[in-house]
Amino acid sequence: MQTLLILVELFVSIALVVVILLQRSEGGALGMGGGGSGLGGLFSPRGAADTLTRTTGILAVLFFLTCLGLNLIGLRGRDERSILESSPTSSIIQPVKTPAPAAPKPSQAPAVPAPH
Repeated sequence: MQTLLILVELFVSIALVVVILLQRSEGGALGMGGGGSGLGGLFSPRGAADTLTRTTGILAVLFFLTCLGLNLIGLRGRDERSILESSPTSSIIQPVKTPAPAAPKPSQAPAVPAPH
């Protein structure tokens, strides 16, 4: 089920990018959409804008629904506690304690080097 939702999300996101790039910008200079208006209302500049806007909205809703579905599948089987409810001491790494240095042995007077 998770693989199917990932594939659906992939196709929806690619389609969303394509539909957004096809739309005409507000200045009207950068969009690739629009064009000939000979086939009636759908391919007129206004009809194409309405269709692309509607398609963008539908694809956006599908994208968010697949994201929610993937999150719900990912949360299944986990404990119901929030991350804020967990104890902070369990997640903190305790530092490694090094042993205290040994007390120096009482030494005798320093040795004098003997001549050869």
